[in-house]
Amino acid sequence: MNKNIKNIGLLLIGLFVLNILNQSFYKRFDLTADKRYTLSKTTKSILSTFKKPLFITVYLEGDFPSEFKRLQVETQQYLEELAAENGNIKIHFENPDNQREELIKRGMMPSQLTVEENGKLSEVIIFPWAEIVFEEKSTIVSLLPNAIVASQEEQLQKAIENLEYSFSNAINSITQKKQKSVAIITGNGELQDIYLYSFLSEVAKKHKLAKFTLDSVATNPRQTLQDITNFDLAIIAKPTEKFTSEEKFTLDQFITNGGKTLWMLDNVQADQDSLLNSGKMLAYPRDLNLTDLLFSYGIRINTTLIKDLYAAKIALATGTIGNQTQFQNLDWFYHPLVSGNPNHSITKNVAPVRLQFANQIDTLKNNIKKTPLLISSPLSQKVGTPTIIELQSIAEEPEEKDFVAGNQLFAVLLEGDFNSGFKNRIKPFETPIFKENATHNKMIVIADGDIGKNQILKGEPTDLASDKWTNEQFGNKDFLLNAVDYLLDDTGLMELRNKTLKINILDKQKAFRERTFWQFLNVVFPLILLFAFGFVFNYIRKKKYSK
Repeated sequence: MNKNIKNIGLLLIGLFVLNILNQSFYKRFDLTADKRYTLSKTTKSILSTFKKPLFITVYLEGDFPSEFKRLQVETQQYLEELAAENGNIKIHFENPDNQREELIKRGMMPSQLTVEENGKLSEVIIFPWAEIVFEEKSTIVSLLPNAIVASQEEQLQKAIENLEYSFSNAINSITQKKQKSVAIITGNGELQDIYLYSFLSEVAKKHKLAKFTLDSVATNPRQTLQDITNFDLAIIAKPTEKFTSEEKFTLDQFITNGGKTLWMLDNVQADQDSLLNSGKMLAYPRDLNLTDLLFSYGIRINTTLIKDLYAAKIALATGTIGNQTQFQNLDWFYHPLVSGNPNHSITKNVAPVRLQFANQIDTLKNNIKKTPLLISSPLSQKVGTPTIIELQSIAEEPEEKDFVAGNQLFAVLLEGDFNSGFKNRIKPFETPIFKENATHNKMIVIADGDIGKNQILKGEPTDLASDKWTNEQFGNKDFLLNAVDYLLDDTGLMELRNKTLKINILDKQKAFRERTFWQFLNVVFPLILLFAFGFVFNYIRKKKYSK
């Protein structure tokens, strides 16, 4: 009796100690081969910055295809990892069926999918979105990438790969206390606000935006330079007027003092609107007086136009039926449709980008790291300027022998210690903050000023991601937003976009062909085994006990 009491007492003490250890030590183990549920140091750093409740609502609940059940499960498991890292994260999955109109008003557009079930195709609508609320702020997260993919299986693969970046980026944006500041440079004939609305309205959701004119350099250059150094990034969007030496020096010293820059430049005067109005136009070199400055950073933008057989379409009137003008969408080789560098976080999983009358960039040998971002197809042609471009040339059948210029560089990322363009030169004005070189800086140069220009419909700006006439979808907005994020990223967040996972996808056609075999194997065969076991067991039992 005493021995039993002693054993029970030891058992209770052991259970008590195990409970204390369980409360004191907590560890989750990721046994997947690709460490899919292991959070990066960047994500852990972001999750450690807030101590108040953060609510995540995911609209992946309800009846939808089996592939996207997988996305639901992967999303839930990933969010559980976030909640395990920071207990202030509260997760909720919700069915969107009863609130579709409200979700659309809040910017969560549905996705229409073609699914194959039992060998039949059907259409289904889902809302692959999540909403994050922190204090009085909220933001939405898309769970499906906008990249052009070959199949829904590939789309699912990219969606799961993008989970960590999508949520970490959104959480970082909504919880950070200090926003980065972005200057929109004006004073040299840059694009008007309405043409940059689609792009800049998205930038403004995460960063502080302000116009900054270089006109004040003429009257107070030292103060203008001091003021611009308060910004983290300067966006120069399609200037059309020549920069003075003082203005160039101001931008140069902004860069050497650590400022990031996003250049969208046209070195050729070529306007699509005038071409459509008159049927032809003269394309000629534009002198922005930036050649020597960019040369010191390691690049040169040429005054040649690039035609590409892989091009976007433009809508042209081809006749009338009754009183109705008939339009046809035709390939316009002066609007290259270019793919991004698949190995860089800025351009990975980004849909093809449309350029308009783009120029070609040469890179020069120096100590700056140069990463190509946007490149033409090999089937390109260089067109020297000045030249007359006629709209009727769109009807001419292209000859492949004319398009042999090879891959042409349109956009490049520059990283490193930039030398000042005014090093060992006479300075336009004296300043106490002059530096001969930058340290670990970066900039992006795009040889197309219209890459961020949205269209106007009935006086209102349209979405940069689509064409109002042809309804083609482009990756321009995603590319530019990624470029801004990369330039302003000092946490390594953008590198999460390079995450690669191996997702095992069910072969639906094979499963449909072999469904009878697998149904037999999983349903009928176990019953046969059970019956056989029962028969043999009963036979042996009777034989044993009949003696």
